[in-house]
Amino acid sequence: MKKKIAVIGGGFAGLQFVKHIDNKHYDVLLLDKSNHHQFQPLFYQVAAAQLEPSSISFPFRKIFQKREGVRIQMAEVNSVNPDQQTISTDAGAFGYDYLVIATGCKTNYFNNSELEKSALPLKSTFEAIQIRNRVLRNFERINSTQDYNSGLNNIVIVGAGPTGVELAGAFAEMKKNILPKDYPEIDTSKIRIILVEGSGKTLGNMSELAQTASLEYLKKLGVEVLLNRFVDRYEHGNLILKDGYAIKSENVIWAAGVTGNIIEGFSKEIIQGNRYLVDDFNKIEGFENIFAVGDIAMQISEKYPKGHPQVANVAINQAKNLALNFNKIIKGKTIKPFLYKDQGSMATVGKYKAAVDLPLFSFKGFFAWVFWMFLHLMLILSVRNKLIIFINWMWTFFTNDSSLRLIIAEKGSLKLKKPQWIYQ
Repeated sequence: MKKKIAVIGGGFAGLQFVKHIDNKHYDVLLLDKSNHHQFQPLFYQVAAAQLEPSSISFPFRKIFQKREGVRIQMAEVNSVNPDQQTISTDAGAFGYDYLVIATGCKTNYFNNSELEKSALPLKSTFEAIQIRNRVLRNFERINSTQDYNSGLNNIVIVGAGPTGVELAGAFAEMKKNILPKDYPEIDTSKIRIILVEGSGKTLGNMSELAQTASLEYLKKLGVEVLLNRFVDRYEHGNLILKDGYAIKSENVIWAAGVTGNIIEGFSKEIIQGNRYLVDDFNKIEGFENIFAVGDIAMQISEKYPKGHPQVANVAINQAKNLALNFNKIIKGKTIKPFLYKDQGSMATVGKYKAAVDLPLFSFKGFFAWVFWMFLHLMLILSVRNKLIIFINWMWTFFTNDSSLRLIIAEKGSLKLKKPQWIYQ
C-alpha cells in the first residue's frame, strides 16, 4: 500500500514538492486555504494595475489535472496532532504517514494592532487586488472632491526591500504616465509616493551597487524616500514615525517584514524565529515523519547561522531535494542533504531601471531590466500565462499605459462625496 504524504501549503515549496514526488509510490494530499498557486514576485504589478490577477494565479486542480495520486483539498489548517498523525482543518480531519509543512510567511506587524487593522499587506493575490481597489478608489474620490488634504493623495509604502521598492516604482510610473491621461482634472503634482525604511539603505540585503542604483532610480521617479525612519503608530488617518513626523494617508501599504505561519500542535522548543528547526534533510527536530520546507524552515549551518534567506530559490530547491529524497528511499538509494547555492537576487524599479546580483558580479540598468523580465517570465507556470504577461509587458513598454485599472468591490463599498466643482 502506498504511503500517504500530506503537504500543507501550495506556495513555491509545496508546489515543487508535489510536482517532483513519485506518485507511483506515494499518495499526496495538498492542503491550502486557496484553490490556486500564487506567483508572489509579481503581486506588486497586480496591485499597481499592470497585470490581471489571473495572469499570476494558477488553480491547483488544473496544475495536477493529469497527475494520479494527487488529491487537492481547499481548507484552513487549524492544528496538527503528531501523536495521532492527523491534521485538523475547517473541512474536517485528515490522516497522514508523512507530513510536509510548507506554510510560508505572513505579514509581520510587530505586534502593532492598529497598523494590522489599517495598513494594507501584500502577501496574496487577493491583497494585491485590495491595494489596487483602495488606490484607484481614492483617485476617484480626489477627482470628485479635489481634496488634497485628507490623505487620499498620499501613497505610503513601509519597507524598502524588493516588494516596497518595486511597488513604489510602479506607482511612481502610474503617476507620471497614466494619471494625467485618466484623470486630467487631478493635480498630479500633489500625488505623493512615499517610501519609509528603518535602515539607511534601500534593498538592504542586496549589493552596494543595487542599493545605490535603486535609491537613484526612485528619486528620479519622484518617490520620496525616508531612510532611517521608523513607524511608531497609525491613528486618525496619520502614519506617525518615531521622530514625531506625521504623514496623512489613506493608502498605507505594509511591506516591512514577514513572520512564519506556525501551526498549532508543536512545542516551542522546535520553533526559533517563528520557524521550525530542521536538520540537513529538512526533518523537523524530534520527528521522523514530519518535515518543513521553504520560508517556514530554520535550517542552521556554519554558513547560515540564522537560517537560509526566505526567498523563492531556497523554497524551490529545498522542496525538490526533499521530494527526490523520498523517491530515493523507495528505491533504497542514499538520500542527500540540502546545500544552498546562492544564485543571486534582483529587483526592478521601473522601465529600464533594475539591479541584478549574480554570484560573481552585479549590474544595473537596461540589461538588468531585460534579465529581470526574462527570468520572471520563465518562472511562470503555463505557456498561456507566459504569453499573456509578455503581451501585457510589451503593450505597456510601447504605450506607457495599460487597460487593467478596474475597481472590483462589493456594491455600495465605493461612496464618492459630492463634487466641489462642476463642468462648465
